[in-house]
Amino acid sequence: MRRSGWKLLTPIARTLPAIAHPGRTDADGGHYCRTNCAKWGLEDGEYHKHDGSSAATEKEPVKTEEPKNSTPASLKVEKLTAPTKGKLSVYYLNVGQGDATYIKTAAGDDILIDGGNNNAGDTVVAYLKQLGVDDIEVMISTHPDADHVGGLDSVFKAFKVENVYAPKVSHTTQTFKDFLNAVKAEKLTIKEAKAGVTLPLKGVTAKFVGPIKAYAASELNDWSAVLHLTYGTNTFLFTGDAESKSLSDMMKAKATLKADVLKVGHHGSNTSTSAAFLKVVSPKYAVISVGKNSYGHPTKSVLDALKAAKATIYRTDLNGTVTAVSDGKMITIKKVK
Repeated sequence: MRRSGWKLLTPIARTLPAIAHPGRTDADGGHYCRTNCAKWGLEDGEYHKHDGSSAATEKEPVKTEEPKNSTPASLKVEKLTAPTKGKLSVYYLNVGQGDATYIKTAAGDDILIDGGNNNAGDTVVAYLKQLGVDDIEVMISTHPDADHVGGLDSVFKAFKVENVYAPKVSHTTQTFKDFLNAVKAEKLTIKEAKAGVTLPLKGVTAKFVGPIKAYAASELNDWSAVLHLTYGTNTFLFTGDAESKSLSDMMKAKATLKADVLKVGHHGSNTSTSAAFLKVVSPKYAVISVGKNSYGHPTKSVLDALKAAKATIYRTDLNGTVTAVSDGKMITIKKVK
């Protein structure tokens, strides 16, 4: 359970220098604690900021070990339409505030990108069983944040997983350790997810376009594995929580980013999905995986940018699980509500 940031930070505020626990400052003037957090009265990964006198001040917590507005244990498993044989089906699963995407290729391969937070594990398993999954050819953990990696250990317990991909970055949280232990228990070796790596799948071209390079350990979101998938003439981009630095690097590297369907980065946070990025991607459809939260996701600026880019917006908090079905030429979008 997260401790009260206000009670902890008030006495520290009088003496704590701004450089005590440095981190990349965002647009709101805050950053995440990644070094000696307990020494400063903070949790690992706790969001905080410094005021004009370099004092640490209270802000709504973001990306703690167990996010405050995480998936409720009672999240209803929605009734989904089974994959259509001979077509590509992409399910942006409704797992509350988090990410989990299941892909069934036309050739019959199963791909899972992220698994929501810890409470979402059983929900993801229930969705996969409902959709007839017997094993998973490719599992991708985009990065170590709890609302992406948390449910993956439950998936390991329920299904045989053949290949696991993740960026070469670690984290100290128990949630991430649970994921690593689950991989070890299955006697699997994690394959590095980085730009240029192609997934060995039939009938589709699935290639990582990010991360382009190594980032600071404190910049977990920029480490996100970003996957571009092509089926016929239809294209999809899955961005994890990639933020502005990673997006900029991908654009500079002239990575293949054009996509008919964009999984919007970082639940619609204003740290991702810039107008410049949208100009390159040029999506027809944009899917935001998001639940009830106090972080402001999705932000008005991102929604406005998507509208300006003329992308049709879908949100799992409003539309439930969103499914994109492709015959290689045309994409049909289905929503639960």
